Amino acid sequence: MNDTSAVKYNFIANLLEKIRKFFKNVVRVFFGNRRSAFGTSVIIFFIVLGVFGPFVFPYSTDISMLDQLLPPSWSHPFGTDLWGRDVFRQIVAGTSDVLAIAFLAAIFSVVLALILGMFSGIVGGVFDKFIMFLTNVFLTIPSLPVFLILAALFTVDNAVSFAIILSIFSWAGMCRSIRAQIISLKERDFIQICKVMKMSKGHIIFKELLPNVGSYILINFIIVMKNAITGSVGLMLLGVASFEPTNWGAILTSAKNNGALINPNSYMWLFAPILCIAIFQLGVIVLSKGLDDTLNPRLRVM
Repeated sequence: MNDTSAVKYNFIANLLEKIRKFFKNVVRVFFGNRRSAFGTSVIIFFIVLGVFGPFVFPYSTDISMLDQLLPPSWSHPFGTDLWGRDVFRQIVAGTSDVLAIAFLAAIFSVVLALILGMFSGIVGGVFDKFIMFLTNVFLTIPSLPVFLILAALFTVDNAVSFAIILSIFSWAGMCRSIRAQIISLKERDFIQICKVMKMSKGHIIFKELLPNVGSYILINFIIVMKNAITGSVGLMLLGVASFEPTNWGAILTSAKNNGALINPNSYMWLFAPILCIAIFQLGVIVLSKGLDDTLNPRLRVM
């Protein structure tokens, strides 16, 4: 084997080893204990349902008054709605949109909180005071009146705008916590050593500070997704978002507005989206607890 071949072989071997370690760490984090394994399994189930479900269980918008408010059966596991449409297939068709909104809301919230929180803690001074003033403002503004005003002014018709509205009230508390952690980390010995060794700001931020708040960011990313699911349902009920028949919030709104609360024949129409929201919420809560057990060194059993 010549030198060139040996270099290529060593490069590929090192790359494969890094990939193996990466996936090993991912499995350890998300399946390291029963809580995180259960929560991860629930989220994976909904992701698979959202991606492949519409192909396996295609949704039809055709109205059939002969199939109006049918009870659960093998053909219609969650029964049908007032217009004879299959509720289960509506849930499946709306899963991808709901998860996309939740994921985008978490991305926007975490990125904004991380950028402002880290630079507020690192830079300090006037910039820090301004960011803290801004976070205090957003923490004290009640969200419900704002959403009611938004509902009166315009209607959201895409997932990105939906996620931005949800993230407006999700970043401030996280930003304050990240800032507090950065200020605490700045005084640690390993950061002071980096400064004495005149390491670059980029090295200190991305190699020293960011990994130490990574577990907190990951856990809060999951929690923001959970809150975004219920928030999206609330915005749909308030009329801020345009009506999408397959959205879980829209299904719940339709059921409520068409007498599902008093009609015993339509209980599954009302119960199905609530059940999906509850299962997803449970999975996310258990996952966040499991990740905290796995990633938080103070909670690890020695």
